[in-house]
Amino acid sequence: MANAAQVQRMSRLMFKTLRDDPADAEVLSHKLLVRAGFVRRTAAGVWSWLPLGKKVLANIERIVREEMDAIGGQEVLLPALLPREPYEATGRWEEYGAELFRLKDRRGGDYLLGPTHEEIFTQLVKDQCTSYKDLPVILYQIQTKYRDEARPRAGILRGREFQMKDSYSFDTADEGLAESYALHRAAYQRIFERLGLDYRICAATAGAMGGSKSEEFLAPAAAGEDTFADCPNCEYAANTEAITYALKPVDGAGVPALEEVPTPDTPTIETLAAHLDVPASATLKNLLVKVGGEIVAVGVPGDREVDMDKVEAHFAPAAVELVTAEDFVGRDDLVRGYVGPQGLEKVKYLADPRIAPGTAWITGANKEGVHARNVVAGRDFEVDEYVDAVVVQEGDPCPNCGTGLKLDRAIEIGHIFQLGRKYADAFQLDVLGQNGKPVRVTMGSYGIGVSRAVAALAEQHADDKGLCWPREVAPADIHVVAAGKAKQTELALEVGDQLAAAGLRVLVDDRPGVSPGVKFTDAELIGVPTIVVAGRRAAEGVVEVKDRRTGEREELTVEEAVARLSA
Repeated sequence: MANAAQVQRMSRLMFKTLRDDPADAEVLSHKLLVRAGFVRRTAAGVWSWLPLGKKVLANIERIVREEMDAIGGQEVLLPALLPREPYEATGRWEEYGAELFRLKDRRGGDYLLGPTHEEIFTQLVKDQCTSYKDLPVILYQIQTKYRDEARPRAGILRGREFQMKDSYSFDTADEGLAESYALHRAAYQRIFERLGLDYRICAATAGAMGGSKSEEFLAPAAAGEDTFADCPNCEYAANTEAITYALKPVDGAGVPALEEVPTPDTPTIETLAAHLDVPASATLKNLLVKVGGEIVAVGVPGDREVDMDKVEAHFAPAAVELVTAEDFVGRDDLVRGYVGPQGLEKVKYLADPRIAPGTAWITGANKEGVHARNVVAGRDFEVDEYVDAVVVQEGDPCPNCGTGLKLDRAIEIGHIFQLGRKYADAFQLDVLGQNGKPVRVTMGSYGIGVSRAVAALAEQHADDKGLCWPREVAPADIHVVAAGKAKQTELALEVGDQLAAAGLRVLVDDRPGVSPGVKFTDAELIGVPTIVVAGRRAAEGVVEVKDRRTGEREELTVEEAVARLSA
């Protein structure tokens, strides 16, 4: 008998397509997932998954589970509603700032909706594991996370509620952590290959998560919010926020003495370069920011922009703000538009490695309408700390081989961290070692954006007709379309039952009163990889089999089609 549970009749499916793009849609995945009836907006950054979308989401979850189980991962499910105390212990109750959904229960107790679960997993292992014999262990969950995004956008790509797989490894030694990290890295490669995603593994910053080694899995897409650099000559790839350059001092002994020059009405790099007839690259730009209420200066070459994400990552978890006009009041050492590192008082000075010792610059003289030339790093001013602070540009040298880098946009689909003992220290997570003494556990954290993967797939695999899912994640294996007449609908249902009996997932468009043209358009929009049409030759028992991706068509008898597609 046919396995009717594997046949989804569209006449009974809660399903509605749209001919026009949603008015608020900015990116391709947002437009197509809404138009094809996979998701619907409930509120800003909050989405409902409709039957077809839920099937795709479930398929991704299945692949993730299979590969996580294959490396010895054990699935758990922790609550999304969490108490304040664990996050206070690590400082993240405050660090997360406005992105954290905070709420109170009826007794006034503080809670949050979990954005990530390092604290809770650490407490769980502390409660359950007491001996080195209990480790190593890998725990994971697939669960909804919550972040109060200031500007939710791009449909399910950047929402306030999203599905995520997060896993955590617990080991007694750094060597064990390295092995757990390698297991996850390889598992992620298998997951994304099975999903059919084009991806890059890129060096990344740890950010507020903490820890040492960190890598991102990025899916190149025009809608991506991350920018990554790819070297065409070697294997180097990194998120631009993680690119670092070695400090290369030069000999500045022959540079003349510092000289102040009148430069009226030149408060910007552009006006200064024009006034002195020099390239902007000869000037030193000094950006003032506030960190924890203290003013800090960040120096970069005048022809480059400061990457605020890098600056914020450097000072994390402390908040970084730009100075305002009020911050100059009462500060004689700070002259707006004419700040120079020489003579700054009570101001920490950070600089990009391009401002290496011995390099000479034109910069502010800390006097209204005056700049200074021949200002040499290490001679006329000291750098308190070097930070790669510029926005990386196309053609910047590869840190490995010096070849000009290529830049591209991408969607972050996975991130892996060697956390080390940051969270274990916060909760005193120790186990009894082989020598009978306590051993502090070391941790890894590994995330995959499950709902993000749906959007990334839509971005990478769509064409001008609609979605085009890889087979393993598609909402069905076969989409059978009945062109309209009773005989065609009868044949479509018969073919659907035979394909389902062979173990295939089948979607049959048997909707009465819907024109063949609309059905064909909907089939292209939905994007199931193989489309079977019961059309003009239905009475002869002949159907048309079409490859959704290539558009190739072939007429086959029902028996031939079932045999071919079942194989």
